[in-house]
Amino acid sequence: MVAERRVGNLPEESNRLVGRRAELAQVTRACGRHRLVTVTGVGGVGKTRLARRVADKLQPGFADGAWWVELSPLSAGRKALPYAIAEALPLADQSTRPMLEVVAEYLAGREALLVWNTCEHLVEDCREVAATLLTVAPGLRILATSRRPLGLPADEEVLTLAPLPVPGTDEDEAADAVVLLAERAAEAVPGFTVTDANRAELAALCRRLEGLPLALELAAARLREMPLPELNRRLDDRYAILGDTDGPDYDADPPWHQALRTAIGWSHQLCTPAERLAWARLSVFAGTFDAEAARQVCADKLLPGQEVPALLGALVEKSILVWEPTGAQERYRMLDTIREYGAHWLRGLDEERVVRLRHRAHFLHLSRTADAAWSGPGQVVWRDRTVEEFANLRAALDCCLAEEDGYAAQELGGALWFFWYACGFSNEGRHYLDLALALAPGSGPARAKALLARGLVAVIQGDGPACIRLAAEFREAVAGDTDDTAVFAAAFLEGVGHAECGRHAQAAEAYDATPRTRPGTGRYAAMWFQLQASSAFVRVNLGQFADAEVIATELRAECARRGEVHVRAWSDYIRALATLALGRAQEAVIHARTALDGKRRLHDSLGIALTIELLASAACTAGDAAQTARLLGLADQIWDTLGTPQAGIPELIATRQACEARTRHLLGDDAYRTAFRTGYDTHLDTGITEALRPPDPSYQAPAQPDPTG
Repeated sequence: MVAERRVGNLPEESNRLVGRRAELAQVTRACGRHRLVTVTGVGGVGKTRLARRVADKLQPGFADGAWWVELSPLSAGRKALPYAIAEALPLADQSTRPMLEVVAEYLAGREALLVWNTCEHLVEDCREVAATLLTVAPGLRILATSRRPLGLPADEEVLTLAPLPVPGTDEDEAADAVVLLAERAAEAVPGFTVTDANRAELAALCRRLEGLPLALELAAARLREMPLPELNRRLDDRYAILGDTDGPDYDADPPWHQALRTAIGWSHQLCTPAERLAWARLSVFAGTFDAEAARQVCADKLLPGQEVPALLGALVEKSILVWEPTGAQERYRMLDTIREYGAHWLRGLDEERVVRLRHRAHFLHLSRTADAAWSGPGQVVWRDRTVEEFANLRAALDCCLAEEDGYAAQELGGALWFFWYACGFSNEGRHYLDLALALAPGSGPARAKALLARGLVAVIQGDGPACIRLAAEFREAVAGDTDDTAVFAAAFLEGVGHAECGRHAQAAEAYDATPRTRPGTGRYAAMWFQLQASSAFVRVNLGQFADAEVIATELRAECARRGEVHVRAWSDYIRALATLALGRAQEAVIHARTALDGKRRLHDSLGIALTIELLASAACTAGDAAQTARLLGLADQIWDTLGTPQAGIPELIATRQACEARTRHLLGDDAYRTAFRTGYDTHLDTGITEALRPPDPSYQAPAQPDPTG
């Protein structure tokens, strides 16, 4: 039996979907008939879980995958939805175009399902983006979950999800609400089963909570602390039920379901005062967070830091937090509805601003630490950590902008230069840095670092004129600064600007005007590595291959001493370019494979694509046309997500065109298309693994037929 091909990023299901057979079939059918389906319903009714199961069922029918886009961490009014879609696809576009335009172009010729989860706070943005995407992408379907419709009457099918059926007076234990409650109770209390003795109490609890899944799950967690009859009695006690003005329902749109208010409010009252305070303060996190972040944000005189780990454990036990162990550490998250409740109480305590500023301060400190460590042995770890924390980093940047604190926005955006530049987030970096720089003109270290970060975005986006302009602005911002590493940053931006405009000799002059030896410490010391790599690359474009090899080899040795991966991989790439041009093809392949391994470790899509094309050029030189075509196809799979093939570098574009022309000539058009498609359709991880594998020593490239016959 052949397994169904599944493409996408659908999250793992934590437990099985109880009931919902009719709703599952209804939503699935609707997605077949309508291009936009919105599942609405009150908070806690199970919209997310149902959408996840529908997407899983539909996924094999979409050639280009089913993609989950989590909207809950996004701030309203920031127009971040296109970036979130791009991140999910993943679409690491590195052009200067608006991200919505990039996403629309990418989806235009594809058959894909987008699942937008938790849209209610971004309804206007969702409506605008959906209208654009559905117009240009006929093969696109969107499944959304929201407490209210998106408001596209001509295109939108709205299905309202009701709570689970509850038993009548006959105590029907087969009712879906009872089944869910019993399953979750067994998870909370091992050995729990439905018996004649507890059947009536279970049915009564389901009726009291009106079959609302989240309310039932919260109630099941209480069985760790009290028997079922006591739980029912406490729920019926008006002291344990939220009053008419208690809880976040007055300003909710639409209002909260009474059963949910009852269950969450009762869970809140069963918490200790310290647990309630932690719940409120933890609501400022976006996405997931670790214990140290929780301690930094929550701890003060009222909540000592040493108590935070135990509080996290207690909130997990009460199902207020979800525990998510990862390979390196434990992380936590809150369900959206529970976070909303905590945020309401945080506002009631008049602590929202101070806790959000603590959150911002923690992630600014984290970014500074990553910045300082970037050019050292922890580079891969910091790359992965920053990606993992990006929802919170984005929230911290949004906090800076909401406070109109341009200095803090520049400080945070500038500290994240490596993330915008080397981790595939240049488009979103440009968005935040432009806002930050406009908010606080002037000079100073924070603005200088933000200008450098914005210049690095221009570097990766191939915007030469912007590089030169930002180099001049950077020089003005650091005028009078005693940090002698600033010269490397300015020269790097200026040199790349000239190179991207085709002025390689001027680029070389800019680089040669700086010291060749590595500087000591300084805010811009990492730019020495970038400058040396660019200097070597410019020599390749000037035809000075021996000089390029020398610079790249010396640079690689320096990177190896420091444990640096990003620039070391670029130095290996440049050594491969130089040695291939010097006629040492086998040596070039070794360097290219080493570069590819480094780029793979950092998930550097640009570096991976360029290195795969370099391996294709080497295969072409060796006469292996079929392998060349496969590698070109694999590279194009990445270029389609980057937006600017060959990074827009004319010399690399010419090399690619020559390689493709020669390979087509050797194979013939039909055989070329077949081999190319094989590479394009190969899973990227598999393709990279195959490209890294040395060939069998006994292998010889097959003789190529003469396509002319």
